[in-house]
Amino acid sequence: MQVSRREFMIAGAGGAALGRAALAARSADTEVRPLVVDCQSHLYFPEILARMEKRKDDPVVFTKEGERWVRMGPWVRRVLPKHMDLPAKLADMDANGIAVTAISINDPGPEWFGADGPAVARECNDFIAGVVRRYPQRFVGLCVLPLQDMTASMDELERCVRKLGMRGILLYTNLAGRFADEPEFRPLFARAVEYDIPVLLHPAKPVTSEIVKDYEMISSLGNMFDDTIALNRILLSGILDQYPGLKLVCPHLGGTLPYIIGRIDHQVAVLKRGPRYLTKAPSAYLRQVYLDIVSPLPQAMRFAYEFMGADRLLYASDHPWVDPKLILDGLRSLSLPKADEEKILGGNAQKLFRL
Repeated sequence: MQVSRREFMIAGAGGAALGRAALAARSADTEVRPLVVDCQSHLYFPEILARMEKRKDDPVVFTKEGERWVRMGPWVRRVLPKHMDLPAKLADMDANGIAVTAISINDPGPEWFGADGPAVARECNDFIAGVVRRYPQRFVGLCVLPLQDMTASMDELERCVRKLGMRGILLYTNLAGRFADEPEFRPLFARAVEYDIPVLLHPAKPVTSEIVKDYEMISSLGNMFDDTIALNRILLSGILDQYPGLKLVCPHLGGTLPYIIGRIDHQVAVLKRGPRYLTKAPSAYLRQVYLDIVSPLPQAMRFAYEFMGADRLLYASDHPWVDPKLILDGLRSLSLPKADEEKILGGNAQKLFRL
């Protein structure tokens, strides 16, 4: 069933009471609860789905047995009910003690829409800004940019930061097959440093889609490989030397990169298979990055904690794809020192997003 923007926003009106109740309960507690900030959570909205329903080329939305699906080549995903349900998102936040969420659209990003990219970006960012205006105590917004047009991207970023109050950039791990470390995109990182806002990577249609499409491995392996490739390209490109103040966040514990960074160090430093202009080991650059802890495996969180340190980890849920409780329970099962757990739950994000 087609849902209008007006119907979607009216459906969200009930969430305000939930938000006020959660914040009031937190402030009234005799025992102060740790601040919990969710750094990765997504929504679709009616206009973007309607736009994709009209398309003949990917990305396309189609309906099958009463449910909508997003298709990008061999990658097909169902639009979940909670992708369009603000009260449900707020209720899940309240049920898990999440005070603030960094909200963004779900992929695909504007770069997949060709000449329509600037209009798509503006539409997406206006929607996210509207959600934040309705619930300013519960959400901060992450903007998306039409990076096939750098002039339009820089104009849109200025609008998002100066006029819409966005607190970060959602940067897809590949930009319709290109990577953000390419020289053309360097102004994006310079502007992020100038505005003092973080850049949060997020998987797009993986560049490995064709070789991991069997057994439905695109979302499992493909996304993690995209995280890994995009992040390692940024580390090896020298961007973190060029922009040492850059606040870069990689999701899903950095894909596979923390677990293979020793090999990359060896390849670059010992076998000389890599750039000669780096001023330190790739693993040292990696420790400059923030990782969100979206993983169902507590042992993976433990490794990231021991490798990166508590100051570089961020709680996130990837809602509605993942139940926030799964990630919270995994983190708490590690029985970390209280101060470190509180940093990961929200303290680091509080500084990152200037909450």
